[in-house]
Amino acid sequence: MFSTNPFVELSALIPTAVMQGYIILMAVLVFLGTVLDMLHKGSATYFFENSRKASQSAKRQLGGGEKLGLAVATVANEVLTSAEFKSTRRRLSHLLTMWGFVFFAVSTAVLIFAHPTNPEAGIWPVLWHLGALSLAIGGYWFWFFIRVDVSAEGVKWYNFNGRGDIFIVGLITTATFALLWSGTLGGGALNMLFLVLFILCTTVLFGSVYWSKFAHMFFKPAAAFQKRCTRADGSRENLPEDFDLTDATVQKRYPDIPTYMGTNPPNMGKGFSAERPSHY
Repeated sequence: MFSTNPFVELSALIPTAVMQGYIILMAVLVFLGTVLDMLHKGSATYFFENSRKASQSAKRQLGGGEKLGLAVATVANEVLTSAEFKSTRRRLSHLLTMWGFVFFAVSTAVLIFAHPTNPEAGIWPVLWHLGALSLAIGGYWFWFFIRVDVSAEGVKWYNFNGRGDIFIVGLITTATFALLWSGTLGGGALNMLFLVLFILCTTVLFGSVYWSKFAHMFFKPAAAFQKRCTRADGSRENLPEDFDLTDATVQKRYPDIPTYMGTNPPNMGKGFSAERPSHY
């Protein structure tokens, strides 16, 4: 199963040109949905306006080499390894889902455009199945054990939050029915049912970009890069600097500190990261 190209049998039912046209249509829907989402939320406008304000309050100018280094750091941390997640299980779930989706989407395009009638197709069928499996594991892990954290959020597994959940549900169902369709090839009506559900869920996933959280995948790296730049150039997104509250110079500048907290302010603790929430 894992080493067999499932689209070979499908090509006998659906012309290759139609499958390729469908992939192109999904890419167009993602592009249009992302553009409409950015226009509706004003994400691009906010990003450039925030960047302009930050540059005005910057304490120094960043060189090209330094910006390149920050871009590489952003790709290595926020993009490739999701280092912004402090929770280990949330990070692992996200990585399984993200990389599963990447391998699944890329291998789907390669199989349909380059190997539509080749049952072997090298390593691509393996990547397609492993990508779908990783996507399913990461997605179900998030849905049943992270998002549905009854002790912290009081959310039941069967609660569907419309637009807020359409993205993750689309990912999970697309991967699930893809694996079921591939695993039942030659299974007659049951296999056809899984194929229809696979296509339906895929269409909903890519066709609902405007209403889902899909578009944030493209805006998030740019925002992370800008945040690193503001820290490096001293603008700090127009936020106050981090001070040592025990420093006499700081206390002289801000006399409210010793007045209300004393000359040796106590450590306020880890805050939200001190322990897992338990509200229910």
